[in-house]
Formats: sequence, C-alpha cells, structure tokens
Amino acid sequence: MKRKRGLAESHMAPRSKPKEQSEDSSGARRKKVASKEDINPDIGMMDNRLLADYVAQRTKRFGEDLSLVELEDMHIPESAIVDTSEWNRERQTTNLPDFLTHFAQYDARSTDLSLAPMQPGSPHTLVLTGAALRAAELSRVLRKFQKKDATVAKLFAKHIKLQDATAFVKKTRINIGVGTPSRIIDLIAEGALRLETLERVVIDCSFLDRKKRNIFDMKETQRPLMQLLNKDSFKLRYTTTESPIKLIFY
Repeated sequence: MKRKRGLAESHMAPRSKPKEQSEDSSGARRKKVASKEDINPDIGMMDNRLLADYVAQRTKRFGEDLSLVELEDMHIPESAIVDTSEWNRERQTTNLPDFLTHFAQYDARSTDLSLAPMQPGSPHTLVLTGAALRAAELSRVLRKFQKKDATVAKLFAKHIKLQDATAFVKKTRINIGVGTPSRIIDLIAEGALRLETLERVVIDCSFLDRKKRNIFDMKETQRPLMQLLNKDSFKLRYTTTESPIKLIFY
C-alpha cells in the first residue's frame, strides 16, 4: 500500500522509452526510437482510492481561482471509480477493446458493447481523451464494436462543425462515443447527446503526448474534463444504485 500511495503523491513522471540501435548499409551506428507509444504505467497501478486522490490533486493544481468549498464540491468519489489495477497488460491503444470487454463483463447491468440503445444519441459508453487526433485513433480500434445499428461515433471539433455533429448525433444510434470533453459538453447542451443510458465513462489518461503529458497534466484539457464530470447529469449518478455511471481510467 505504501508503494501505491507513493504513486499518487508523486508528480507521475513518465518512464523514458528505451532506444534501440541498428546499422545502416554503410555500417555506421544510428539510433532508432522504439515504435511503442508513450504511456504512463503508474496510472494502471493505482486503485480507485488512489485515482480519486490523483484527480483531486490535479483539480487543486489547476483550480487556483477556486475556493476550498468549490474544490471540495468537484471531488470525484472513489466509489464512482472502477478499480482496474488488476489489469496486467500495457495500456496501449490496441489493448483498449480487450480492456473494455474485460471490465464490462463484471457489471451485471452492462449492455453488450456491440449493441446500441434504441434512442438515437444515447451511448452506453463514452471515451474521453484530450485531442481530436487521439480520439480518431481510439475510435478506429473500437470499431470492432460497431455494427449496422450501433455506431462508434467520433465526437470532437476538428474539421466537424457543431451544427453537423449535432444533426448526426440526433439521428444516429450510438453505442460508444469517443471524443473530447469540450465537444461532448456542447453536444449535451444542444440536446443531441443523451445520457439516460450511459453506463460508463472511460478516461484516456495513461497515454502521453509528445511533451509527455496526459489529459490531467494540461489546464486546457483538465478543466473541461472536470467540468463535464461534475455536471449534475453525471455527478448525481456516481452514488446511486439504480442507474450509476462508472468511471474507468485507461
């Protein structure tokens, strides 16, 4: 437990990627960066209590304009977070479908991941990430869950006007929505994205960008994320037993 607590209290410094060396045709030595994407492995080692502490620390870090009461009101209860520390595979992009399948099977009320609710714009799963390109990448690997009447929807602003996105969501049966917090907030405000059937929110937080930052490490992504997670339509369902929303950190 001391090991896990230390993880949450640290600055979560990512481990550097190993580099390989190879020879070109002239025999000269040259460096070749490993093809693996950057991830922060410490995220996967945290249980739900430590993840709640980690989120609270990041909220305080970027909430310099918030009072203590406001910060406390934004606290995410540990009971809302699924403990995924048992997952022993790397949290690479390609492993996300298996990860989702693994933890969905433990939820007795869980809808088949490949099925979409009848009401258009009513996903059972939302995947949140910090950038449009990353959302597009995640949506590609999650297409294994897409069927004729169940769309894995891209919900981000890049190259997609809000008006067009609203029209698409309102007429489409969606099982999994993948996008950025800001665009999802807008789609909810437009009345396009409905949350009655939402069962889980997956937060893409092990992935690191080129500057070694995850979604919680940047104010421009952390603040919209917390704004979304603290909407009443989410927050009031963190502690209910009837139709709870569970948070899953990947």
